[in-house]
Amino acid sequence: MTLNGFLQGPNGDISWHKHRKDEETNQFAEEGAQSQSILLFGRVTYEMMAGYWPSPMAKQNDPKIADGMNKSEKIVFSNSMKNAEWENTKVVRGDIIQKMKEMKKAPGNNMTLLGSGSILSQFAENGLIDSFQIMLDPLAIGSGVSIFSQISKQLNFKLIDVKKFNSGVLLLNYEPS
Repeated sequence: MTLNGFLQGPNGDISWHKHRKDEETNQFAEEGAQSQSILLFGRVTYEMMAGYWPSPMAKQNDPKIADGMNKSEKIVFSNSMKNAEWENTKVVRGDIIQKMKEMKKAPGNNMTLLGSGSILSQFAENGLIDSFQIMLDPLAIGSGVSIFSQISKQLNFKLIDVKKFNSGVLLLNYEPS
């Protein structure tokens, strides 16, 4: 996100992200893509990711990340999607809070929510997120979508760790407090 709290700029613009523009942050992304976490998305973020990671361009530009993203188990929360084209993807409909509570009780891999601000807000308000890893880009933009734009109550966090990348990006690791 930006220093002023935006996940994306106007019209979904994320071109300002610095996360893969240097070797160190790219290495971090490659390791994350191989983590075997179940990837969680809202429909909008899913469509953006599914439009890129299975593409020949992604496989050429970021082969390790593309491989991990494509092989990972993925869940998209959407009441409007009928089916998902991206391999290893399941669509979950209905009460996402209840569905997530059920999924957290089941044994298995960790789950990682990527982007998906509206789902992030819902899960955070309902105590369904154990850890927040936020990559903070050293820039500000004039407008966009705020990371917690849809919360209705105050959320408090405890800082657990900070990792500084050479690009100036910070990885902030918080737990709910």
